[in-house]
Amino acid sequence: MSNIWAEAVKLIKQEAVALGFDACGVADTEPFEEPATHLKTWLEKGMNGTMQYMATHLAERISPRCLMPEAQSCIVVLMNYKPAQLQPSDAPQVAKYAYGNDYHYIIRQKLVRLLDRINTTVAPCKGIACCDTAPVLERALAVRAGLGWIGKNGLLIHPVTGSYCLIGELLIDLPLPPDTPKKERCGACRRCLDACPTGALIAPYLLNVEKCIAYQTIENHRDIPQDLLPKMGNCLFGCDSCLDACPWNRKVTEHTHRELDPLPELFSLEWNSLTRGQFNRIFRYSPLRRAGWQKIRTRLSGIVNNE
Repeated sequence: MSNIWAEAVKLIKQEAVALGFDACGVADTEPFEEPATHLKTWLEKGMNGTMQYMATHLAERISPRCLMPEAQSCIVVLMNYKPAQLQPSDAPQVAKYAYGNDYHYIIRQKLVRLLDRINTTVAPCKGIACCDTAPVLERALAVRAGLGWIGKNGLLIHPVTGSYCLIGELLIDLPLPPDTPKKERCGACRRCLDACPTGALIAPYLLNVEKCIAYQTIENHRDIPQDLLPKMGNCLFGCDSCLDACPWNRKVTEHTHRELDPLPELFSLEWNSLTRGQFNRIFRYSPLRRAGWQKIRTRLSGIVNNE
């Protein structure tokens, strides 16, 4: 029986690649221990800022089976999002993952199609597709699925796609053999920590979100602290400083996924004269809608005034 499921995993990975994923692995659904301890400690220190949702559904985050009791396996997929073209360096900067349309919908749709193919070509099964849409520890699952290790900035690092990778999960009720986790390969390197403009990475694997530019420009709907503004440069939505500094990202090739292509307007937009109507039209399917027009406009004003 084990040989049958091993062959099933091979077929599932082939189907995942055919659907456009760059990597695929299988994790078990046992409760987490070390990642759970790290999460609880992080929350106890109040490092989550206003993101109270990180403290909710803690049982589901620690154990995937609390989200889907019958889940026996978790199929984890990655998509490379490194763009071929970058914004002009003097333009208000958008994090590379947000160059195009919202990846959450793109990956989740692909996972639903993967589930259909598993039912058709492997075995009848039930599943739940997730892409930052459910309380699961995505990076920990990716590590467990043999897709990489956690860098000192807290991001997953895959040997080929580096940390320019989007993560999705498919919890299913099939007993698939899990992949073997990879060893951490960052060594003594601390370039991601040193590159953080605001010192948000206060120690390896420890992020204080209140100092994080990505948090301040996306998640936080309060005023940005005055002492952080001079350190934020022209970051408009998100920040890639720790990713760009990582040696593992230097040789990552540009993605070939048309559905992740940047919005054409991103490279020619007159940001200073951007209106609400233009914002709603251009970014209607973009992650920038998460921040909202008012926050984007306020941040644009701050960039123009060097605040």
